[in-house]
Amino acid sequence: MKNRITELLGAKYPIVARFGGVSPQAAARSFAALIAIVCLFQLALAAGAPWGEFAMGGAYPGVFPPSMRVAAVAQAAVLAGFALIVLIRAGLALPRWRRAAGWGVWTAVALMAISVVLNLITPSGMERLIWAPVTVLLFLLSLRVALSR
Repeated sequence: MKNRITELLGAKYPIVARFGGVSPQAAARSFAALIAIVCLFQLALAAGAPWGEFAMGGAYPGVFPPSMRVAAVAQAAVLAGFALIVLIRAGLALPRWRRAAGWGVWTAVALMAISVVLNLITPSGMERLIWAPVTVLLFLLSLRVALSR
């Protein structure tokens, strides 16, 4: 079934066909690496980096206010949790939890899909320029792991 879907979508969307050749383990490692970069960005915002125009729709240009710094730490923690779930589902961490991570990985896929939409419609052009491509990759990589057995 999965190969048939890839075959059908690959004809119209060549990137889907190419991702079919990526192993779930390689996709999970790439996902975790990209998430690590996003987490570092969020933690830098929390520490006072003046990059507010690149996050949250650019609503807080410059340094985030204290409440948004807390939100940035929370976002980093949630994203790190999703990276762990994707690594577990791909069989790269905590093997006893692999089956349980099945529902969690689909939650990660859904969150990444929402992130793609939000980063495409953000009023911040800089945020869109940087994070839209990253979230598209995160979505595709998490989807690859979710579709694995």
